[in-house]
This record gives sequence, structure tokens and C-alpha cells, in this order.
Amino acid sequence: MPKVTAKYEAFIVVDNSIGEEAVKATVEKFTNLISANSTVESVDEWGVRKYAYLIDDKTEGYYVLYTFDAKPEFPAELDRICNITDEVVRSLIIAK
Repeated sequence: MPKVTAKYEAFIVVDNSIGEEAVKATVEKFTNLISANSTVESVDEWGVRKYAYLIDDKTEGYYVLYTFDAKPEFPAELDRICNITDEVVRSLIIAK
């Protein structure tokens, strides 16, 4: 029976105030997590961008867009991990 996968995009905003090395480590953590559980099509690092509004009294964050193929249960787990990771300010996972 073939593996059933779907295409997803995960958009993650990392707190920029934690320092450059910590931001890189957080991006690497999520890249490794997604790679281990899916087939990564692309990792598009947008870099530091200004927020449209203040979030926790901060004005900018580090934006990363992941595009990947995964089994349907993985995005829920990824969302859970994003929610419990203090360095992640916002995240959005959608099925393409």
C-alpha cells in the first residue's frame, strides 16, 4: 500500500531578540524536525522583517517558510511543537 502524503507549508516567526545564534539554532531545529518526518521541498528564510503590529512589545522577527510533503498526522505534531517552543512567536501550517 503506498504512503499517503500531502503538500504543506509551515510559516514560522522566530523571536529576533534572542540573538543571531539562537535564531539560527531554532531554524535548524525545525528544519531537522521537518526533514526527519517528511520530504522537504524548500526552506525559504525571509530573514528579519517588521511586524504589522507589536507582538510582546517587539517590532520585528525572523521569518521562515517551509514547504514539505508529509503524512496527515505530522502537521498537528509540528503545530504542537511550535506552540510549546518559547522562541517561536507565531506559526501557521496549511495544506496546499
